[in-house]
Amino acid sequence: MEKPKKKIAAPRKPARSRKRKTVYSPEEIHEIFRRFSVQRPEPKGELDHVNAFTLLVAVVLSAQATDAGVNKATRDLFKVADTPEKMLALGEQKVGEYIRTIGLWRNKAKNVIALSEALIRDHGSQVPDSREALVTLPGVGRKTANVVLNMSFGQPTMAVDTHILRIGNRIGLAPGKTPEQVEDTLVKIIPDEFMRHAHHWLILHGRYVCKARKPDCPACVIADICKSAEKTSEIPAPLMKLAPQA
Repeated sequence: MEKPKKKIAAPRKPARSRKRKTVYSPEEIHEIFRRFSVQRPEPKGELDHVNAFTLLVAVVLSAQATDAGVNKATRDLFKVADTPEKMLALGEQKVGEYIRTIGLWRNKAKNVIALSEALIRDHGSQVPDSREALVTLPGVGRKTANVVLNMSFGQPTMAVDTHILRIGNRIGLAPGKTPEQVEDTLVKIIPDEFMRHAHHWLILHGRYVCKARKPDCPACVIADICKSAEKTSEIPAPLMKLAPQA
């Protein structure tokens, strides 16, 4: 009588890789951000504001607009409306007149009034210091919340804009199809000592060096570390403290 064949167990599926999605070693990542920290020890965002409320409004207005364009529009607005109560008193039409030069200004004026109402009604006129609360406000998404948490409350958040999304993919630092994917990788790989200013360093690097149309590799302080297929130089720019951008 033939013995029953031993049942062969199905091969185990390989466990999902828990490796960080970056082409850089921890030592290389540390050196990248160390150099950024030398260039800009205390980087600042380029949206003008006087408090957490005006920062929140400015970031909401900056969607699909340049910081310079937003600053031009809000310069006079924030002189007369730097609190939710003052903004609400202006009304949607008057706010719209101040921000008319910004793209999608009608919808943004509506959101500014609605978020002012929500802050007064639900938060005692104060900008909340949690992402969960911020993203419930009209016109406020995850990126906006992260900017406010970082700049107004000193939280180590990563606000992924178009510059950071581009850099994450172009140089292989944090590849991802969505801002959320890039953010998830960056917060895992960036050393804690650099997280406070990391998103500003990456934004400014993308705005002034690793530009959208063509990266300015000769001006790049991480050219020797960078693994982008687009780079044109292996020689890093001199590492020195930079003057703030005008």
